[in-house]
Parts: sequence; C-alpha cells; structure tokens
Amino acid sequence: MCVMILVAGSVQGVGYRAFARSAARELGILGHARNLPDGRVEVLACGTVPALQEFTALLRTGPRWSRVEHLSVDAVTCRAPADFHTA
Repeated sequence: MCVMILVAGSVQGVGYRAFARSAARELGILGHARNLPDGRVEVLACGTVPALQEFTALLRTGPRWSRVEHLSVDAVTCRAPADFHTA
C-alpha cells in the first residue's frame, strides 16, 4: 500500500526529511520526502498497513525542532520505489 502524506507547520530546515528517512528505513517503508515551495513536506510512503500506521504516528510528532500543525494522509496508486530518499 502507498500513501501520500502532506505535513504542514515548522517542518523545513529542522531535520524533518532526515527524520522521515530514518523512521522509514527502520520500518521498511519505501518512498521519498521532499520540501514543497509552500513550506510543507511531501512524503510518499509504501509499505504494510501496520508499518504505515506507525510511520504516520512518528511523522505527526517529527523531530524535536519541528512543529507539525497539520498532517493529511491519502492512499495513492503508484509503483513502489526501491528505497526511501530525500530531495
């Protein structure tokens, strides 16, 4: 299963993408995290439902220096990437 997660708040310049990559790799999640021009972070995550649920919970908290104000999750159809990377 793949989901597109959009995260708003203080999530750029605070290590959020690196946090997402580390959590994804620990949980076996594939995909990417990238900054959007509007200040949000876009996360594509592909994995098992339990892993995605745990991953989403971690993203709601984020790293210590971030402040997540809003997080949306939408199921998407995509070809699973080979790894989890940041852009």
